[in-house]
Amino acid sequence: MFASVPDLLRLAVLPVLGWAAWRDIEIRRVPSRTWYPLVALGIVLLAWDALGHLSVAAPEDLLFFVRVTVSVFLVAPIAYLFWRLGGFGGADAKALIVLAVLFPTFPQYLFPGFSLPLTRTTVGVFSLTVLTNTVFVGALYPVAVTLRNALSGHVSPVMFLGKPVPSAKVVEAYGSLMQTPEGTTRSGLDLDALRMYLQWRGCSLAELRSDPDRFRDPDSLPADPNPPGDGSIPVEGAADASGPTETDTPDEDAATDGAGTGAPPDADDPWGAEAFLDDIEGSAYGTTPETLREGLDVLVDEEVVWVSPGMPFIVPMFAGLLVSLVYGDLFVAVVGAVV
Repeated sequence: MFASVPDLLRLAVLPVLGWAAWRDIEIRRVPSRTWYPLVALGIVLLAWDALGHLSVAAPEDLLFFVRVTVSVFLVAPIAYLFWRLGGFGGADAKALIVLAVLFPTFPQYLFPGFSLPLTRTTVGVFSLTVLTNTVFVGALYPVAVTLRNALSGHVSPVMFLGKPVPSAKVVEAYGSLMQTPEGTTRSGLDLDALRMYLQWRGCSLAELRSDPDRFRDPDSLPADPNPPGDGSIPVEGAADASGPTETDTPDEDAATDGAGTGAPPDADDPWGAEAFLDDIEGSAYGTTPETLREGLDVLVDEEVVWVSPGMPFIVPMFAGLLVSLVYGDLFVAVVGAVV
């Protein structure tokens, strides 16, 4: 294989993004420090490439700077905007920003008789191609979820986005409940927030389910609550996740590791939901007292609940990058085939 030095160095993102995708599946946490070296590398390689186009002596030189502008000042802000709107987690946004800086234009890898990517777009903004390919790959996820539910006989209005999970096992899953006592919802209790609540109270879900009346009484709240943690599921070998991390949830600053203040319980506060959220001096992934109460009511009343696992977006992003490096832009191919 032959390629320019910058394009070869850009391939360093593959093992890092692959590792981040694996962590996103396993624990939905990616250390923030993962992205800093890649951003630095992208800036250096961008400056390296720019030196060869400074003369602006040919249309291709001007196009280079136009494409860099689109990638850095359009694709990267899109990632930030999606995070702010709740469509991306913090890690997802940072990963896309990294790709916008690392791959503003199409790389080229020459092999005997062919080169990769096999196709190139007229626009020529490679990070935009990665983004569209990521969307295409990600669209397969709800299709797979629907087929699995249909084949297993789990038919429900939420079968397109969720999966049935035994209530006693939800603490072993990531995602959010798709049920309230009144019916289905797209904004139910976040399971990370549930784990934070249980950790704070110092009880298990099994204990809560075995005696809901006791735990529903705010007088049962502990006088000295535990630090709630961040709601992640402990995984063997995940010790390096300590320190700042980016999660796959819309609110990356949601969790707090500080101990609570042990405020007196409110008699009108079923489950101590409001006391919990006030006590942690932060936010539990956007959870409100009402959402927490409704989720707990569902978990103690139902044996099986529907959970929206959410899609670890770094996974289709990694696949989208691979498709982009090998083939090019799937969107252009599909449009070309239709037209």
